[in-house]
Amino acid sequence: MPTRTHPEGAPAAGPRVSAAALIVLGLAAGYLSGLFGVGGGVIVVPILLLLGVDQRIAAGSSVTAILPTAVVGASGYAMSGSVDWIAGLLLAAGIVVGAQLGVWLLARLPRDILFWAFIGSLVLVVVSLWLVVPQREDVIAMTPWVAAALIAVGCITGILSGLLGIGGGIVVVPVLIVFFGASDVIAKGTTLLMMVPGSISATIGNARRRNIDVRIAAIVGLAACAASPLGVLTSQALSPFWSNVAFSLLIAAVLAQLVVRRARGRSNDRRG
Repeated sequence: MPTRTHPEGAPAAGPRVSAAALIVLGLAAGYLSGLFGVGGGVIVVPILLLLGVDQRIAAGSSVTAILPTAVVGASGYAMSGSVDWIAGLLLAAGIVVGAQLGVWLLARLPRDILFWAFIGSLVLVVVSLWLVVPQREDVIAMTPWVAAALIAVGCITGILSGLLGIGGGIVVVPVLIVFFGASDVIAKGTTLLMMVPGSISATIGNARRRNIDVRIAAIVGLAACAASPLGVLTSQALSPFWSNVAFSLLIAAVLAQLVVRRARGRSNDRRG
C-alpha cells in the first residue's frame, strides 16, 4: 500500500493516533529520558511505527518532542549540580558537525560494516558498565586533551546518528562514565544538555521537509516534560551500581530492537 502524502509531497502521519495513547507514550518516554539521560526516541519512534505513523513523520515528531524534554531533564539535573556545562557544549559542537558528516557519508560507506561495528561497540559498552562503577562524586577532569576528546566523541556520535538514526544519549552516557570518569548523574545531565542544540537543528530541518506532525509532537512532548522530573529524581535515588545495571538493560533492549528491525528490513527487501 503506497504511503499517503500531503499535496506538497510530504508524507502524511497515517492513522490518527488517539490522544490517550500519545500521552501514555510521552509519559513513558519522559520518565526514561530523565532516568537514563537519553532523548526518549528509543521508545517513541518504534511505538509510533507500530501505531501506523509514517517513519519520517515518526522520527521528525520524536525529535521535536525530545527538545522540551531534554530542556526539562537537563534543568532537573542542573538544579542538583549534575551538569558539566563545558563538556556538554563541547559534545554539542561535535555532534552538530558529526551529524552533517553522517548524512554526507550515508551514500558513501558500507552500512553493513558500520551497523555491525556499532552493535559490537554497544556490546562492549554493556560489559564495561558492569566492570566500571562510578562514584557519585566523580567529575570530568577537564584538560585540553579531554576537551578535544569530547568534541571527537560528539562528532563520532553525530556521524552514527546520521548513518544509523541512533540518538546520542545511548552512546554518550556510558562513554562519559567509562572513559571520562564522570559520575552516572553528571553523565546523564550533561548528555541531556548536549541534546538541546542538536534537537533544535534537527527540528528546523524536519520542519522544512514537513516531517513533523505538530499534534503528535505537542502531546508526546508535553507528557514527557511532565514525567521527566520523576525520572531525574529516580536516577538520583539509585546507587551508581544499580544505575549502571539499569542502563545496561536499556542498551540491551535497544540492541535487540536494532537487530530485529534490521532483520525485518532485509526480509522485506527479499520479498520485494
